[in-house]
Amino acid sequence: MSKNQTRRVLVASLVGSSIEWFDYFLYGTVAALVFNELFFVNEDPTVGLLLAYASFALAFFIRPFGGVIFSHIGDRIGRKKTLVLTLSLMGIATFGMGLLPTYQAIGIWAPILLVTLRLIQGLGIGGEWGGALLLAVEYAPAEKRGLFGSIPQMGVTIGMLMGTIALWVMTLLPDGAFISWGWRVPFILSALLVVFGLWIRKGIDETPEFKKVQESGDIPKLPIVDTFKFHWREVLIAVGAKVVETAPFYIFSTFVVSYATANLGFSRTSVLAAVMIATVVTTILIPIMGALSDRVGRKKLYIAGAVGMALFAFPYFWLVHQGSVALLIIATVLGLGVIWAPITAVLGTMFSEIFEAKVRYTGISLGYQIGAAVAGGTAPLVATALLVRFDNSYVPVAVYIIFTALISLVAIWAVKDHKSQPLVEQVIVKESRV
Repeated sequence: MSKNQTRRVLVASLVGSSIEWFDYFLYGTVAALVFNELFFVNEDPTVGLLLAYASFALAFFIRPFGGVIFSHIGDRIGRKKTLVLTLSLMGIATFGMGLLPTYQAIGIWAPILLVTLRLIQGLGIGGEWGGALLLAVEYAPAEKRGLFGSIPQMGVTIGMLMGTIALWVMTLLPDGAFISWGWRVPFILSALLVVFGLWIRKGIDETPEFKKVQESGDIPKLPIVDTFKFHWREVLIAVGAKVVETAPFYIFSTFVVSYATANLGFSRTSVLAAVMIATVVTTILIPIMGALSDRVGRKKLYIAGAVGMALFAFPYFWLVHQGSVALLIIATVLGLGVIWAPITAVLGTMFSEIFEAKVRYTGISLGYQIGAAVAGGTAPLVATALLVRFDNSYVPVAVYIIFTALISLVAIWAVKDHKSQPLVEQVIVKESRV
């Protein structure tokens, strides 16, 4: 493959992924800031916030269904066509959110319509991640697979960065203007990004790995059946490994927005700025960690990040509680950047290397999305509920972060490192074993 083709594939993987996550994270941040006032209206502000976080969590539980639906298409028809569908679905849902009337205008229909669009978002992102990852990994030479696999992972932080910047700019408006219309602007403008993403993806071809499966005629009628029949252990490993990558991420990026503003007196602009700075650092570190995994192995980097996450749980909250914006930034950069980056950089590549090509889309999507549903979407909800239950003490939340790290370390124990083994050889090994 030429350098121009390689560049086009990586750009297509990164751009589409970034747009999808931009759409997705907009909801999470706005849920923490205004949805409890505009859609989930309640006399008790804490109850309204819990309802907003519950709607945030719902999409995580629908994501595995999106993963099943679109990975079925991806394993049978192709990665490229699936990615066009997922990006279109996400774009329509996000644009619709920006136009929704509030509870004050149409009553109970406002939260119902909002949750419906959020569920559509969940379906789209459930199928997007696996396709974007495989677009990069299945084109990659074996010696650079860690680097290539980390590129679509940058879409998570780039999408979050775009969403945070957009909302940070909007929070500079007077509170009344932001609540009235300012929060809607990023949702509506996301339509332009979707059109750009679809144009980029139009010019790419199917991955070499999927073409080989097509040529062999070994395309399963029901990839999910084959996945659970022959690869259920790998699915469980992926679910467990995902826990430490997702729960702390939403603590450091979403939960902290409401926690630091409501409990510690920080301004919304300061907290969003801290998240924004940390996201820039993370985006830079992800490809560096991906390339490093090609030298030292995925498993070693992942374990280092998970252990670091457990050790940093209490220091993180201690730094945030000092009331200093500088220390808030340092805490967020360390947690979301330095410690989390190696985990997320190698996660997708590591998942890809334990599934054979004909069910790879289904296998990685199931593991990733079920793990996200179990730990990611519930993280801000669990953290907020723990604060309510234990008189605003951060200790149970820190223990929760440590618990997620332990789960993932146990899950990853059985994984072997395949950093230098071609994906094709892995397929042969697995087929002979089965």
